[in-house]
Amino acid sequence: MRRLILPLVFGILGTAILVSLGNWQVRRLAEKEAYLAAIDARIGAAPVALPASPDPEADRFLPVLVSGTYTGDELHVLVSVKQVGAGYRIISAFETDDGRRIMVDRGFIRTGAKDDARPDGPATVTGNLHWPDEVDSFTPDNDLEENIWFARDVPAMAAALNTEPTLVILRETSQTDPPVTPLPVTTEGIPNDHLQYIVTWYGLAIVWVAMTLYYLRRQRKDKKASDR
Repeated sequence: MRRLILPLVFGILGTAILVSLGNWQVRRLAEKEAYLAAIDARIGAAPVALPASPDPEADRFLPVLVSGTYTGDELHVLVSVKQVGAGYRIISAFETDDGRRIMVDRGFIRTGAKDDARPDGPATVTGNLHWPDEVDSFTPDNDLEENIWFARDVPAMAAALNTEPTLVILRETSQTDPPVTPLPVTTEGIPNDHLQYIVTWYGLAIVWVAMTLYYLRRQRKDKKASDR
């Protein structure tokens, strides 16, 4: 029996740790689902007027209604859309009726439409404020000469377009039959891998128990064989 105590303790301790990690992921999954539900509720809420000084944290995903004029100045951010392929997000400078100059992410065009003319002039835009976090150490330098950007970097885009560092992701527009397909804000891009981790940790716990039982059974058989 003494030979079995250490592996038994080791098996129980390992199982307890793996189960506790699975339980922790269950709690994290509930928290993440509540967080995503809150974001969805905010994204779809009734739009409000554009805040005087939008805050990147407090006003993230805030739905807004803005009227003004597209100036014709725009940036092209290289993206890929599922089941469609490569193309560009059109980031346009937009002068509001009260004289502010902001940016509007008008949506997606295919690569071949990059240099096509797009309707400017007056428009009313409904969308969500956003400060995307898309720049990392692997992001290439923007090709400013060809006007090709590889991430939505709000401060850098604002400097290039001479606007406030305020970006509205368009959801609806008063323009009829716009040539740009809106890519509105959703929670689809926010990772939620906790269910996968739950399955992983609980699965490992089951394997750990099975291996412990197998080892203990094997040790008992070996002990019986040596006693004969």
